[in-house]
Amino acid sequence: MVQIGFKCHKGIVRENNEDACFVIPSHDVYIVADGVGGNRSGEVASRTAVSEIAEFVNRENLNDCRSADEIFGFFYEALENANNSIYKIGLENASNRGMATTAVTAYVRDDVAYVSNIGDSRAYLFREGRLNRITTDHTYVNELISKGLITEEEAENHRQKNVITKALGTESLADPDFYKVSMLKGDVLMLCSDGLHGEVPQEVMEEVLSKGKGMNDTCTLLVEEAIKFGGRDNITVVCIKLLGGEHGQ
Repeated sequence: MVQIGFKCHKGIVRENNEDACFVIPSHDVYIVADGVGGNRSGEVASRTAVSEIAEFVNRENLNDCRSADEIFGFFYEALENANNSIYKIGLENASNRGMATTAVTAYVRDDVAYVSNIGDSRAYLFREGRLNRITTDHTYVNELISKGLITEEEAENHRQKNVITKALGTESLADPDFYKVSMLKGDVLMLCSDGLHGEVPQEVMEEVLSKGKGMNDTCTLLVEEAIKFGGRDNITVVCIKLLGGEHGQ
């Protein structure tokens, strides 16, 4: 059994909201997307991504997937389906050319979270006061960090920190990463766009999550913190707390 909360806010600088999220409690599937592109194309890309993934989850039988490989294969197909739709819209409509979106998804089954990610939206696991990042950002500065060319501190203020190297819609084929994470009773799985993790220090997010509020209140508090720290981007967060019961004790 899980408790779910989510919040999506345009922030205080941007005129429109290019983030999108979708929760499917009946299938224990959760999605966050952050679109990029001019003329509101990012908005089109992110909403296309979450709707296409949600439709795939509702249409296909996820319960037939028994192994981790089968589950990840299912979500690869869902993401590839979304990628095809976004890529096609970009080719067919000049006003949407170049549009793309990040996507991070989570599926919780039997105390295990199966996470997929493309772009720089993130998944975290909060346990006993500590927030641990699950996903790796697909960004130019993260490639520089992995090669030892810059430090994480230098990346914070790098002028190209928002340059994404992978996203849905940029290429004809998607190339997501997949992660399998064991969860314990009381753990919180958090999905968010960079409007949260790019604004709010990790220790502040940990402080909010440690308050023990319900998940909807927690998401609201996290968004409020992002606004306090500038609210320069759209902000989206989904929190899933494992309570026990049908997902384990």
